[in-house]
Amino acid sequence: MALRIYPAPQTSYGAHEEAMQQYREEGTARALALPNRGPVRYDAQGRVHDDILTAYRRYGFYVFTGLLQADELADLERDVADVWRRAPRGPREKVDAEGRPALGADGKARSFSWVRPLSDPLGGTEHSNGRHPAKMIEPDAPQGAPERVLQLVLGSLQFSDACLRLYGHPDLLRITAAINGEDFVPFNEAIWVKHPWLGGSVAWHQDAFTHWQSTDLDADTHGFNFMAQLYGCDATNGLWVVPGSHDIGKVDIAGRVAEVGSDRLPEAVPLICAPGDVAICNRQAVHGSFANTGGNMRVTINMGFHKRSSVLGVQGGGIHNAVEVYTAERIDHRARLISYGIDARRQRYPDEQPFTYAPLAEAGYRWNEAAREDIRDYNIEDLGI
Repeated sequence: MALRIYPAPQTSYGAHEEAMQQYREEGTARALALPNRGPVRYDAQGRVHDDILTAYRRYGFYVFTGLLQADELADLERDVADVWRRAPRGPREKVDAEGRPALGADGKARSFSWVRPLSDPLGGTEHSNGRHPAKMIEPDAPQGAPERVLQLVLGSLQFSDACLRLYGHPDLLRITAAINGEDFVPFNEAIWVKHPWLGGSVAWHQDAFTHWQSTDLDADTHGFNFMAQLYGCDATNGLWVVPGSHDIGKVDIAGRVAEVGSDRLPEAVPLICAPGDVAICNRQAVHGSFANTGGNMRVTINMGFHKRSSVLGVQGGGIHNAVEVYTAERIDHRARLISYGIDARRQRYPDEQPFTYAPLAEAGYRWNEAAREDIRDYNIEDLGI
């Protein structure tokens, strides 16, 4: 497997291993008992089936099973492996592991992020507006482990045509329109990797940071993320979510962790996905992931979307992009990536009925070499709220 580029000595949670194993088993059972998974379905009018929307709105996440076919998974695997080979060999480096100019080396945007093996770099810090208030347990890194492992690629659509084509997937965009309205807009895109035995944790958090005090706050105010699974995920390497926490406002995460006396929140459940499944997770839901002490790699292709009303005229940024007020022109310029994704997908899958993105339906965006140049550093225009 091309991404497994590090030694793989077995690791564990040490004194916490037995408790972690029980927690994973119980969480998996709770997750699989929830009625929020299955294939994409539509009603007689061609709308996303109301059963799906009802379950998503109740639990704050849903697993769409078998959404990606083998040929698309193969394309994604090749592209992700190529991105990893061509990534900078470390922070602030301009060349890859073979000494070639690295991807994004001449760009303005921050695109690659590393983590110390099995560590939690954000928990209990002020990073990202302090949205990760409680630190996760950090297992000991195995002897001979690398100093850092690459964990995250931001602005992934500029580095992978397969990711761009996935971004234009008609089922995903129809689901987006059903939740956020026909005039939905982007958030950001990324590739996450949890390396076997070495992948770091992401402390419990809620993604949102702009509208918590708004009188118009509802369960959809801060949008959602799609999470396409290249190899599947489980309780050891996958994301965990607290069902229903997207609809109760700002949660005192630090207080809850202190109350439990552990980072093993008993109400949380893991995403259980097979290769080709795509999960959707509300950005207001409490979620996080544990250090990957298991032998299975997780590769997740993230794509986020907002309601236009949540970003238009709003001052956002500070985490994913610079602080600014989002104008209609700014929003539409960022949204051109949706049109490029739709056209790139049309070229790869000419027999598939493409999605029509209403706000830019007449704009005439086409995916070609000029467009490839146009989207360089596009993620400095992410719409973070």
